[in-house]
Amino acid sequence: MSKLPKITIFFWIIKVCCTTLGETAGDALSMSLDLGYLVSTAIFAAIVIAAVGLQIRAKQFHPFLYWFTIIATTTVGTTMADFATRSLGIGYTGGSAILLTLVIASLLIWRWAMGSVSVDHIETAKGELFYWITIIFSQTLGTALGDWFADTADFGYLGAAAVFGAILLIVVALYYFTSISRVILFWVAFILTRPLGAVVGDFLDKPFDEGGLNLSRFVASAVLIAIIAACILIFPQKASEKPH
Repeated sequence: MSKLPKITIFFWIIKVCCTTLGETAGDALSMSLDLGYLVSTAIFAAIVIAAVGLQIRAKQFHPFLYWFTIIATTTVGTTMADFATRSLGIGYTGGSAILLTLVIASLLIWRWAMGSVSVDHIETAKGELFYWITIIFSQTLGTALGDWFADTADFGYLGAAAVFGAILLIVVALYYFTSISRVILFWVAFILTRPLGAVVGDFLDKPFDEGGLNLSRFVASAVLIAIIAACILIFPQKASEKPH
């Protein structure tokens, strides 16, 4: 039995909400509570390890456990990317390039080791581990990439959100009107929803003079948690079906 959710429109809605929460919650710990990027990363990393361990040990799909693990990966991705690009001085361009390389390398190694990177073919703990490692890299990449578009490329938060939204619409069109590999399109969409959530999260909590709404990171995070929980409870949450 699959322990991953069926890919529907509701999957993508919840995914974007989770990635937005990852940005606001990550910033709440590292900036609002002034714990810094390194300490915050250590805290979130411990949560990720525990969550992934529970997810791998689970015998069936548990919606709240799965999405909690996704949230954990996106919060650690936020603080880890900020630590690399800001504290270590790698910068958004360098950080994005390194993380994109890691995501591609993870997918290639996974493909070489398991024969497929399709989420429909994850049937072992080893496959699940590759899945979550790839997700962590993609979530971290999303923060750096979102910051690059918003700041380095000077699109601003709303402009960057529009760019990622437009690219995702192109991916949707490719899904419905071309025969391009569904596996490739899935991972492209999965990766791109992270920077979309990152710039939306920054738009919500950054100061007015930086182009944000200056909302409390804690309030924004609480609202997003409520929305995610409501989506999980209201919308169908079924395990993906294994191919025969």
